[in-house]
Amino acid sequence: MTSSEEALLAADRPVSGLADELVDHRFKALPPDAEGLTVGALAAERRNLFTGGFTTPVLALSAESVEHNLALLETYAERHGLTFAPHGKTSMSPQLFARQLEHGAWGITAAVPHQARVYRAYGIRRIFLANELVDAAALRWIAGELDSDPEFRFICYVDSVRGVELMDEALRAAGASRPVDVVVELGAGEGARTGARTGAECAAVADAVAATGTLRLVGVAGYEGEVPDASGERVREWVRRLVALAVDFDRAGRFAAAGGEIVISAGGSAWFDAVADVFAEIPELSAPVLKLLRSGAYVSHDDGHYRHLTPFNRVPEEGELQPAFRLWAQVVSRPAADQAFLNAGKRDAAYDLDLPEAQVVRSGRDGAVRPATGVSVTGLSDQHAWVRTEPGAELEVGDWVGMGLSHPCTSFDKWQLIPLVAADGTVTDYIRTFF
Repeated sequence: MTSSEEALLAADRPVSGLADELVDHRFKALPPDAEGLTVGALAAERRNLFTGGFTTPVLALSAESVEHNLALLETYAERHGLTFAPHGKTSMSPQLFARQLEHGAWGITAAVPHQARVYRAYGIRRIFLANELVDAAALRWIAGELDSDPEFRFICYVDSVRGVELMDEALRAAGASRPVDVVVELGAGEGARTGARTGAECAAVADAVAATGTLRLVGVAGYEGEVPDASGERVREWVRRLVALAVDFDRAGRFAAAGGEIVISAGGSAWFDAVADVFAEIPELSAPVLKLLRSGAYVSHDDGHYRHLTPFNRVPEEGELQPAFRLWAQVVSRPAADQAFLNAGKRDAAYDLDLPEAQVVRSGRDGAVRPATGVSVTGLSDQHAWVRTEPGAELEVGDWVGMGLSHPCTSFDKWQLIPLVAADGTVTDYIRTFF
């Protein structure tokens, strides 16, 4: 059995228990007459999203698009010799983590300790935390997880000498018996986000790690999405700096205790093609290199921000991601010829990057579906979408409007239980999230 298969099995056991959760008032949009059923029992009924008693607004996740996107990144990573640990903050869904592991993921990336705790609760054996971790309570918990599970692999950033000191102090106080694996984070440039800015600063952080007995330097990492005025060439230039840092560290013997593998990690959802190009040029080092990609938004993609930014736009021969989300809301008011209101708002739809995009209308009279021609969302209140209609647009109270969303992270986090829907409207499962 491969390590990926072992990780999948470890995740599957508790994930299957999610089907035993009771359907009740905690979960938006689920059929009122399903109260008291288990999630598994409701899924087994294979209700139709439009005729099965669901209330609006309701967020749907396309079963076919999710499967397509999972398979596409798996084949992309294989084609380019990459390993990937998709960022779990996007969905915070153990069911989707299990599917990502099944489709070849090395592990799951986290940003904060709470996310790592969710991952461990659902059996994730490999976690890459893309932040410096200086919270003593969280480090005490990590030490306990490492000590109790020899198969657990945890890696996190370090980007400052002070951070290393705090980590060392907390781990020593916790009596940690296994060192915590760390990668030095290279910042994306002046004015960017986290990370040591220069090679000298990175070396100082590496020296601080070497002086501890609680940390083990295993590689370098960073996030190219923060490169100022990012372009393909600017991003490639930064990724080359990251690779050069790894080469310099290796020549200096800084990875001698790395455990037979050197980690070089980058790759958000907007520039992983540039990362793949440069990672293909990594020279031979003293140990095999784990080329770790961390893109997370691909699993659902979107109809706005990532539709425009995805690298697959630049390399169409590699394939195409499919937007998987559609938010359905009903027309509840038509007060003027050029105006309508839907019963979905900021509590239901992502709006931090773009407004929802009206795509289709399902007639409240006969269920016929047509394009949302002349219908556009112009604003959101807490519980209403403001809609402008052009002359001749067909829209009346009771119609359902299907909207595409922009930014997967803030779509998932508004829904605790999301219907997974087949193309014919059949709800095949329910995706649980933990934000």
